[in-house]
Amino acid sequence: MQLQIREKEFEIELAPLIPKHVEYELRPTKRGIYEFGRCHVLVRNFGFFERKFLLEEPLKIPCYPSFIQLRKYQLMATTDRLKEMGIKRIRKIGSTLEFDHVREYVRGDEYRFMNWKASAKHKKLMVNQYQEEKSQPIYSFIDTGRAMRMPFNEMTLLDYSINSVLVLSNAAILKQDRAGMLTFSNGIANHIPAEKRNNQMQKVSEALYSITTLFEESEFGKLYAFANKHINKRSLIFVYTNFETMDSLNRQMPYLKMINKTHIVVVVVFKNTELIQMAKESTHSTIDIYNQIIAEKFVYEKSLIIQELNRQGIQTIYTAPEQLTINSINKYLEIKARGLI
Repeated sequence: MQLQIREKEFEIELAPLIPKHVEYELRPTKRGIYEFGRCHVLVRNFGFFERKFLLEEPLKIPCYPSFIQLRKYQLMATTDRLKEMGIKRIRKIGSTLEFDHVREYVRGDEYRFMNWKASAKHKKLMVNQYQEEKSQPIYSFIDTGRAMRMPFNEMTLLDYSINSVLVLSNAAILKQDRAGMLTFSNGIANHIPAEKRNNQMQKVSEALYSITTLFEESEFGKLYAFANKHINKRSLIFVYTNFETMDSLNRQMPYLKMINKTHIVVVVVFKNTELIQMAKESTHSTIDIYNQIIAEKFVYEKSLIIQELNRQGIQTIYTAPEQLTINSINKYLEIKARGLI
């Protein structure tokens, strides 16, 4: 049963043959589809009589992921206050800019952009104006396998990933890039090709709101086959997944390497903040020492996972779940600045 409300009373006056509308608010705590079935109404009149009505009006209402972070990012971006959110200003590295037009020199312009031919023609200093390369495909691949069921602060890793994908996709579109996504587990679902149309964020939201985790281990082989067939242009791909052991990484590494040959792959690996805290705590008993050693082992194995991914040329985001959105945007801006796409 979803969103049940019991023993809620309304006082209204009912005139003969005149309908009355009663409104009440419900607050869903999870995204997904909420189904409203039968509504039981008990009508009383001064305690003299009561009558029960059964209203058959089935209704399905979608509950979308929270847009709070997305709106906050938009507000900070338009007011040039992204630093307050933890978004870094990254200096452009290399030549990743497209020529826009020639304009008159103003103090502070870089000398390497001087257009001496135009300066001689106009008898004043002129510079080339460039703009950041646009329309680059930015994809989010969301793992919906059992590895994403792990809860942190009443949210699963999948929930954190969905919130991050919303903000990252919107940030890419704001920067005139093309945002796309898909989900994968034992197959591929919810594929949205990378575009920057006006309704692209609506498509992403529609795809994300009803996603749930499955109990199977995700098959990266099918992910590679799909990407190889359907994503032809070199793209920046964020893979929202989680590896807890080197064995789980080694099973999927060949496919990640093959995707990385054609695209820029960024693999998200989540910090287990509870284990990190346990590994740092003071111990007073034998069982505490045992638990701490186990925690240290898992924390160390996470560091090995990151090292192996980086050694294979695959970029990573090693982050606490609550910092995922900020770190994803920073990685996107960093890769754009370095001209890797």
